[in-house]
Amino acid sequence: MNQETAGREAQRVEPVRNFSVLLSPTPRGARLGRLLATEQLRSWGMPLSPADQIVAELATNAATHGRVPGRDFRLTLYVVGDTLRIEVTDTVGDRLPRIGVPEADIGSGRGLLLVNAFADRWGVTPGPAPRKTVWAELSLASEGPAPTRSPGGR
Repeated sequence: MNQETAGREAQRVEPVRNFSVLLSPTPRGARLGRLLATEQLRSWGMPLSPADQIVAELATNAATHGRVPGRDFRLTLYVVGDTLRIEVTDTVGDRLPRIGVPEADIGSGRGLLLVNAFADRWGVTPGPAPRKTVWAELSLASEGPAPTRSPGGR
């Protein structure tokens, strides 16, 4: 093997794919985030499910619980190697998400339960003030069983 060939092999790096968009903290903004994320994943040749559901839940939470009039939320998708990372950043950093047990007769409050069930890992990164980022990661590798999740999703 000559040096030129060895050099190219040593420099082979997986591309980092990313997509980021600011959205209004409204139900319409949350729906648009899901649609844009779905189209972006499709253009990258990535599986849509369960990423589309995670985006929908995190964007809805940002529009519902992280809403500050006049301040948008940011949806970001990263693909590094065989991991898809979904991030939603809002401007209510003092209100951290938590998994609760919703009442049976209420039609909401299950978003983080779904994120916890679908994501391989998820969590919250505070700051910079007044922001917080709720993130979830999905392994894109298809071999082997799904990783075990600890209580709280971390």
